[in-house]
Amino acid sequence: MWEWEPIRDWLSGLITPYWSSPVLIAVQTLIVMVCIILTMAFYTLAERKVIGWIQSRRGPNRVNLFWVPGLGQPFADVIKLMFKEILIPADASGFLFRLAPFLALVPSLAIWAVIPFSPEHAFANIDAGLLYILALTSMGVYGIILAGWASNSKYAFLGAMRSAAQIVAYEIAMGFAMVGVLMAAGSLNVGVIIQAQHGLFGWNWTWLFPLALVYFISGVAETNRAPFDVAEGESEIVAGFHVDYSGMAFALFFIAEYVNMILISALTVIFFFGGWLSPFDGWLPDGSWLAAPGFFWFGLKTLFPMFTFLWLRATFPRYRYDQIMRLGWKALIPVTLVWLLVEGVMVYFHVGPWKGHL
Repeated sequence: MWEWEPIRDWLSGLITPYWSSPVLIAVQTLIVMVCIILTMAFYTLAERKVIGWIQSRRGPNRVNLFWVPGLGQPFADVIKLMFKEILIPADASGFLFRLAPFLALVPSLAIWAVIPFSPEHAFANIDAGLLYILALTSMGVYGIILAGWASNSKYAFLGAMRSAAQIVAYEIAMGFAMVGVLMAAGSLNVGVIIQAQHGLFGWNWTWLFPLALVYFISGVAETNRAPFDVAEGESEIVAGFHVDYSGMAFALFFIAEYVNMILISALTVIFFFGGWLSPFDGWLPDGSWLAAPGFFWFGLKTLFPMFTFLWLRATFPRYRYDQIMRLGWKALIPVTLVWLLVEGVMVYFHVGPWKGHL
Protein backbone atom coordinates (compact mmCIF):
# COMPACT_ATOMS: atom_id res chain seq x y z
CA MET A 1 0.00 0.00 0.00
CA TRP A 2 1.29 3.49 -0.89
CA GLU A 3 2.57 5.45 2.13
CA TRP A 4 2.14 9.25 2.22
CA GLU A 5 3.98 9.91 5.50
CA PRO A 6 7.57 9.40 4.18
CA ILE A 7 6.94 11.73 1.24
CA ARG A 8 5.33 14.30 3.55
CA ASP A 9 8.31 14.19 5.94
CA TRP A 10 10.72 14.54 3.01
CA LEU A 11 8.84 17.54 1.62
CA SER A 12 8.69 19.10 5.07
CA GLY A 13 12.44 18.73 5.50
CA LEU A 14 12.98 20.22 2.04
CA ILE A 15 10.69 23.27 2.50
CA THR A 16 11.13 24.12 6.19
CA PRO A 17 14.65 25.65 5.91
CA TYR A 18 13.34 28.13 3.34
CA TRP A 19 9.98 28.75 5.03
CA SER A 20 11.67 30.54 7.91
CA SER A 21 10.17 33.42 9.81
CA PRO A 22 11.52 36.24 7.56
CA VAL A 23 10.18 34.51 4.45
CA LEU A 24 6.81 33.91 6.08
CA ILE A 25 6.61 37.56 7.16
CA ALA A 26 7.53 38.70 3.65
CA VAL A 27 4.79 36.53 2.11
CA GLN A 28 2.22 37.74 4.63
CA THR A 29 3.22 41.36 4.00
CA LEU A 30 2.89 40.89 0.25
CA ILE A 31 -0.57 39.35 0.66
CA VAL A 32 -1.76 42.20 2.89
CA MET A 33 -0.35 44.87 0.56
CA VAL A 34 -2.07 43.28 -2.45
CA CYS A 35 -5.36 43.11 -0.53
CA ILE A 36 -5.05 46.77 0.50
CA ILE A 37 -4.29 47.90 -3.06
CA LEU A 38 -7.21 45.88 -4.44
CA THR A 39 -9.49 47.31 -1.75
CA MET A 40 -8.31 50.79 -2.69
CA ALA A 41 -8.99 50.11 -6.38
CA PHE A 42 -12.55 48.96 -5.80
CA TYR A 43 -13.04 51.76 -3.28
CA THR A 44 -12.54 54.25 -6.12
CA LEU A 45 -15.24 52.41 -8.07
CA ALA A 46 -17.54 52.42 -5.04
CA GLU A 47 -16.99 56.16 -4.64
CA ARG A 48 -18.05 56.90 -8.20
CA LYS A 49 -21.04 54.56 -7.93
CA VAL A 50 -22.19 55.95 -4.58
CA ILE A 51 -21.81 59.58 -5.63
CA GLY A 52 -23.55 58.76 -8.91
CA TRP A 53 -26.42 57.19 -6.96
CA ILE A 54 -26.66 60.22 -4.65
CA GLN A 55 -26.71 62.53 -7.69
CA SER A 56 -29.24 60.37 -9.60
CA ARG A 57 -26.87 59.09 -12.30
CA ARG A 58 -25.29 55.75 -13.10
CA GLY A 59 -21.56 56.18 -12.53
CA PRO A 60 -19.07 53.97 -14.44
CA ASN A 61 -21.03 51.48 -16.56
CA ARG A 62 -18.97 50.83 -19.71
CA VAL A 63 -15.88 48.81 -18.72
CA ASN A 64 -17.47 45.52 -17.71
CA LEU A 65 -15.84 42.62 -15.89
CA PHE A 66 -17.59 39.27 -15.28
CA TRP A 67 -20.65 40.87 -16.88
CA VAL A 68 -20.85 43.44 -14.08
CA PRO A 69 -21.18 47.00 -15.50
CA GLY A 70 -18.27 49.21 -14.50
CA LEU A 71 -16.40 46.57 -12.48
CA GLY A 72 -13.34 46.81 -14.71
CA GLN A 73 -13.08 50.60 -14.43
CA PRO A 74 -10.36 50.61 -11.70
CA PHE A 75 -8.17 48.33 -13.83
CA ALA A 76 -8.73 50.53 -16.88
CA ASP A 77 -7.64 53.56 -14.85
CA VAL A 78 -4.48 51.79 -13.69
CA ILE A 79 -3.55 50.70 -17.22
CA LYS A 80 -4.12 54.23 -18.51
CA LEU A 81 -1.88 55.78 -15.82
CA MET A 82 0.83 53.14 -16.31
CA PHE A 83 1.27 54.05 -19.97
CA LYS A 84 1.06 57.81 -19.56
CA GLU A 85 4.33 59.71 -19.73
CA ILE A 86 5.69 61.21 -16.51
CA LEU A 87 6.49 64.82 -17.35
CA ILE A 88 8.90 66.76 -15.13
CA PRO A 89 8.75 70.58 -15.37
CA ALA A 90 11.92 72.20 -16.67
CA ASP A 91 12.42 74.28 -13.50
CA ALA A 92 11.52 71.50 -11.05
CA SER A 93 13.93 69.78 -8.66
CA GLY A 94 14.02 66.39 -10.37
CA PHE A 95 15.10 64.19 -7.46
CA LEU A 96 12.66 65.65 -4.92
CA PHE A 97 9.91 65.76 -7.55
CA ARG A 98 10.26 61.99 -8.01
CA LEU A 99 10.73 61.30 -4.29
CA ALA A 100 7.62 63.15 -3.06
CA PRO A 101 5.01 60.54 -4.18
CA PHE A 102 6.88 57.78 -2.34
CA LEU A 103 7.09 59.87 0.84
CA ALA A 104 3.32 60.27 0.68
CA LEU A 105 2.59 56.58 0.03
CA VAL A 106 5.11 54.65 2.16
CA PRO A 107 3.94 55.88 5.62
CA SER A 108 0.31 55.08 4.79
CA LEU A 109 1.30 51.50 3.96
CA ALA A 110 3.75 51.09 6.86
CA ILE A 111 1.08 51.82 9.48
CA TRP A 112 -0.71 48.59 8.57
CA ALA A 113 2.10 46.69 10.31
CA VAL A 114 0.47 47.31 13.70
CA ILE A 115 -3.18 46.97 12.64
CA PRO A 116 -4.73 43.84 14.22
CA PHE A 117 -7.19 42.40 11.71
CA SER A 118 -8.33 39.73 14.17
CA PRO A 119 -7.20 38.40 17.57
CA GLU A 120 -4.60 36.17 15.90
CA HIS A 121 -3.46 38.35 12.99
CA ALA A 122 -1.21 41.36 13.56
CA PHE A 123 2.25 41.74 12.07
CA ALA A 124 3.75 43.60 15.01
CA ASN A 125 2.11 43.40 18.41
CA ILE A 126 4.24 46.17 19.89
CA ASP A 127 3.55 48.01 23.12
CA ALA A 128 4.09 51.43 21.51
CA GLY A 129 1.69 50.81 18.61
CA LEU A 130 -0.33 53.97 19.28
CA LEU A 131 2.83 56.10 19.26
CA TYR A 132 3.94 54.40 16.03
CA ILE A 133 0.61 55.25 14.38
CA LEU A 134 0.74 58.87 15.54
CA ALA A 135 4.30 59.27 14.24
CA LEU A 136 3.68 57.79 10.79
CA THR A 137 0.38 59.58 10.21
CA SER A 138 2.33 62.82 10.64
CA MET A 139 4.90 61.93 7.99
CA GLY A 140 2.64 62.01 4.95
CA VAL A 141 2.68 65.82 4.95
CA TYR A 142 6.36 65.78 3.98
CA GLY A 143 5.54 64.21 0.62
CA ILE A 144 2.91 66.86 -0.03
CA ILE A 145 5.19 69.75 0.96
CA LEU A 146 8.04 68.39 -1.17
CA ALA A 147 5.70 67.91 -4.13
CA GLY A 148 4.57 71.53 -3.92
CA TRP A 149 8.05 72.94 -3.42
CA ALA A 150 9.89 70.76 -5.94
CA SER A 151 7.42 71.57 -8.73
CA ASN A 152 8.53 75.22 -8.65
CA SER A 153 4.97 76.29 -9.36
CA LYS A 154 3.04 78.90 -7.43
CA TYR A 155 -0.17 76.85 -7.55
CA ALA A 156 1.54 73.70 -6.31
CA PHE A 157 3.39 75.58 -3.58
CA LEU A 158 0.21 77.31 -2.39
CA GLY A 159 -1.58 73.95 -2.20
CA ALA A 160 1.32 72.45 -0.24
CA MET A 161 1.31 75.30 2.27
CA ARG A 162 -2.44 74.98 2.73
CA SER A 163 -2.11 71.25 3.30
CA ALA A 164 0.73 71.70 5.80
CA ALA A 165 -1.20 74.26 7.85
CA GLN A 166 -4.33 72.11 7.75
CA ILE A 167 -2.55 68.96 8.86
CA VAL A 168 -0.76 70.76 11.71
CA ALA A 169 -4.09 72.14 12.96
CA TYR A 170 -5.98 68.86 12.85
CA GLU A 171 -3.08 66.66 13.95
CA ILE A 172 -3.27 68.24 17.41
CA ALA A 173 -6.98 67.47 17.76
CA MET A 174 -6.39 63.93 16.48
CA GLY A 175 -3.55 63.44 18.96
CA PHE A 176 -5.72 64.58 21.88
CA ALA A 177 -8.45 62.16 20.78
CA MET A 178 -5.89 59.35 20.83
CA VAL A 179 -4.84 60.43 24.34
CA GLY A 180 -8.44 59.85 25.41
CA VAL A 181 -8.24 56.31 24.00
CA LEU A 182 -4.96 55.79 25.85
CA MET A 183 -6.55 56.89 29.13
CA ALA A 184 -9.48 54.52 28.59
CA ALA A 185 -7.34 51.47 27.77
CA GLY A 186 -4.29 52.20 29.90
CA SER A 187 -1.99 50.96 27.15
CA LEU A 188 -0.34 52.03 23.89
CA ASN A 189 -0.78 48.52 22.47
CA VAL A 190 -3.43 48.49 19.74
CA GLY A 191 -4.53 44.94 20.59
CA VAL A 192 -4.96 45.83 24.27
CA ILE A 193 -7.03 48.89 23.27
CA ILE A 194 -9.45 46.59 21.44
CA GLN A 195 -9.56 44.02 24.24
CA ALA A 196 -10.35 46.76 26.78
CA GLN A 197 -13.70 47.32 25.02
CA HIS A 198 -16.29 44.71 25.98
CA GLY A 199 -19.88 44.51 24.82
CA LEU A 200 -21.74 46.93 22.58
CA PHE A 201 -22.09 49.52 25.35
CA GLY A 202 -18.54 48.99 26.54
CA TRP A 203 -17.02 50.27 23.30
CA ASN A 204 -15.23 53.60 23.62
CA TRP A 205 -17.72 55.49 21.45
CA THR A 206 -20.39 55.25 24.15
CA TRP A 207 -18.19 57.15 26.63
CA LEU A 208 -15.90 59.05 24.27
CA PHE A 209 -18.35 60.04 21.54
CA PRO A 210 -17.05 63.65 21.25
CA LEU A 211 -13.51 62.31 20.85
CA ALA A 212 -14.69 59.77 18.25
CA LEU A 213 -16.37 62.56 16.29
CA VAL A 214 -13.31 64.80 16.52
CA TYR A 215 -11.01 61.94 15.49
CA PHE A 216 -12.99 61.12 12.37
CA ILE A 217 -13.40 64.77 11.34
CA SER A 218 -9.66 65.27 11.83
CA GLY A 219 -9.04 62.15 9.76
CA VAL A 220 -11.10 63.55 6.90
CA ALA A 221 -9.10 66.79 7.08
CA GLU A 222 -5.78 64.91 7.30
CA THR A 223 -6.52 63.05 4.09
CA ASN A 224 -7.39 66.31 2.27
CA ARG A 225 -10.82 64.98 1.42
CA ALA A 226 -13.94 67.04 0.75
CA PRO A 227 -15.08 69.27 2.34
CA PHE A 228 -11.49 69.89 3.52
CA ASP A 229 -9.88 69.63 0.06
CA VAL A 230 -8.59 73.21 -0.21
CA ALA A 231 -5.12 71.79 -0.95
CA GLU A 232 -6.54 70.51 -4.25
CA GLY A 233 -8.99 73.35 -4.85
CA GLU A 234 -9.55 72.98 -8.61
CA SER A 235 -11.61 76.16 -8.75
CA GLU A 236 -8.82 78.17 -7.12
CA ILE A 237 -5.40 76.56 -7.58
CA VAL A 238 -6.00 74.04 -10.41
CA ALA A 239 -5.40 70.84 -8.37
CA GLY A 240 -2.82 72.24 -5.98
CA PHE A 241 0.28 70.31 -4.94
CA HIS A 242 0.07 67.61 -7.65
CA VAL A 243 -0.91 69.87 -10.54
CA ASP A 244 2.35 69.05 -12.38
CA TYR A 245 2.23 65.28 -11.79
CA SER A 246 1.13 62.76 -14.40
CA GLY A 247 1.22 59.03 -15.05
CA MET A 248 2.25 56.73 -12.21
CA ALA A 249 3.66 59.63 -10.18
CA PHE A 250 0.15 61.04 -9.94
CA ALA A 251 -1.20 57.52 -9.31
CA LEU A 252 1.01 57.18 -6.21
CA PHE A 253 -0.58 60.30 -4.68
CA PHE A 254 -3.96 58.92 -5.67
CA ILE A 255 -3.22 55.57 -4.01
CA ALA A 256 -1.86 57.26 -0.87
CA GLU A 257 -5.06 59.30 -0.47
CA TYR A 258 -7.39 56.31 -0.70
CA VAL A 259 -5.19 54.05 1.43
CA ASN A 260 -5.25 56.78 4.09
CA MET A 261 -9.04 56.90 3.88
CA ILE A 262 -9.24 53.15 4.49
CA LEU A 263 -6.66 53.49 7.27
CA ILE A 264 -8.57 56.26 9.08
CA SER A 265 -11.73 54.17 8.82
CA ALA A 266 -9.94 51.14 10.31
CA LEU A 267 -8.39 53.19 13.13
CA THR A 268 -11.75 54.76 13.97
CA VAL A 269 -13.20 51.26 14.33
CA ILE A 270 -10.23 50.09 16.41
CA PHE A 271 -10.17 53.04 18.80
CA PHE A 272 -13.89 53.62 19.30
CA PHE A 273 -15.96 50.72 17.94
CA GLY A 274 -14.33 47.61 19.34
CA GLY A 275 -12.14 46.56 16.39
CA TRP A 276 -12.67 42.89 15.71
CA LEU A 277 -15.01 42.42 18.71
CA SER A 278 -18.57 41.31 18.05
CA PRO A 279 -21.45 43.67 18.93
CA PHE A 280 -23.23 40.59 20.32
CA ASP A 281 -20.43 39.87 22.83
CA GLY A 282 -22.15 39.23 26.15
CA TRP A 283 -25.60 39.11 24.55
CA LEU A 284 -25.36 35.66 22.93
CA PRO A 285 -23.87 32.37 24.17
CA ASP A 286 -20.10 32.06 23.77
CA GLY A 287 -20.43 29.25 21.25
CA SER A 288 -22.40 31.38 18.79
CA TRP A 289 -20.49 32.49 15.71
CA LEU A 290 -22.18 35.89 15.91
CA ALA A 291 -20.56 36.48 19.30
CA ALA A 292 -17.10 35.34 18.17
CA PRO A 293 -14.51 38.07 17.49
CA GLY A 294 -12.78 38.02 14.12
CA PHE A 295 -11.95 39.71 10.85
CA PHE A 296 -15.59 39.58 9.72
CA TRP A 297 -16.66 42.15 12.32
CA PHE A 298 -13.58 44.30 11.76
CA GLY A 299 -14.21 44.47 8.02
CA LEU A 300 -17.95 45.03 8.37
CA LYS A 301 -17.50 47.90 10.82
CA THR A 302 -14.82 49.52 8.66
CA LEU A 303 -17.25 49.79 5.75
CA PHE A 304 -19.37 52.37 7.60
CA PRO A 305 -16.71 55.11 8.04
CA MET A 306 -15.52 54.34 4.51
CA PHE A 307 -19.02 55.05 3.24
CA THR A 308 -19.13 58.23 5.35
CA PHE A 309 -16.09 59.56 3.48
CA LEU A 310 -18.04 59.24 0.22
CA TRP A 311 -21.23 60.63 1.73
CA LEU A 312 -19.42 63.76 2.95
CA ARG A 313 -17.91 64.40 -0.48
CA ALA A 314 -21.30 64.20 -2.17
CA THR A 315 -23.07 66.32 0.44
CA PHE A 316 -20.93 69.24 1.64
CA PRO A 317 -19.41 72.07 -0.40
CA ARG A 318 -15.74 72.88 0.02
CA TYR A 319 -14.96 75.00 3.08
CA ARG A 320 -13.03 78.21 2.80
CA TYR A 321 -9.49 78.13 4.14
CA ASP A 322 -10.31 80.42 7.08
CA GLN A 323 -13.32 78.25 8.00
CA ILE A 324 -11.11 75.15 8.08
CA MET A 325 -8.55 76.84 10.33
CA ARG A 326 -11.27 78.15 12.64
CA LEU A 327 -12.84 74.70 12.99
CA GLY A 328 -9.51 73.06 13.78
CA TRP A 329 -8.12 75.58 16.25
CA LYS A 330 -11.23 77.08 17.86
CA ALA A 331 -13.66 74.15 17.90
CA LEU A 332 -12.09 70.69 17.77
CA ILE A 333 -9.09 71.29 20.04
CA PRO A 334 -11.19 72.90 22.83
CA VAL A 335 -13.71 70.04 22.59
CA THR A 336 -10.97 67.44 23.05
CA LEU A 337 -9.42 69.32 25.99
CA VAL A 338 -12.76 69.63 27.77
CA TRP A 339 -13.65 65.98 27.22
CA LEU A 340 -10.21 64.81 28.36
CA LEU A 341 -10.86 66.67 31.61
CA VAL A 342 -14.28 65.00 31.90
CA GLU A 343 -12.75 61.59 31.16
CA GLY A 344 -10.02 62.17 33.74
CA VAL A 345 -12.67 62.83 36.40
CA MET A 346 -14.59 59.72 35.32
CA VAL A 347 -11.51 57.53 35.49
CA TYR A 348 -10.49 58.97 38.87
CA PHE A 349 -13.90 58.28 40.40
CA HIS A 350 -14.27 54.92 38.59
CA VAL A 351 -17.28 56.04 36.56
CA GLY A 352 -17.85 54.11 33.34
CA PRO A 353 -16.26 50.90 32.07
CA TRP A 354 -12.70 51.81 33.09
CA LYS A 355 -10.86 50.48 36.09
CA GLY A 356 -8.75 53.59 36.56
CA HIS A 357 -5.63 54.00 34.44
CA LEU A 358 -4.36 57.42 35.54
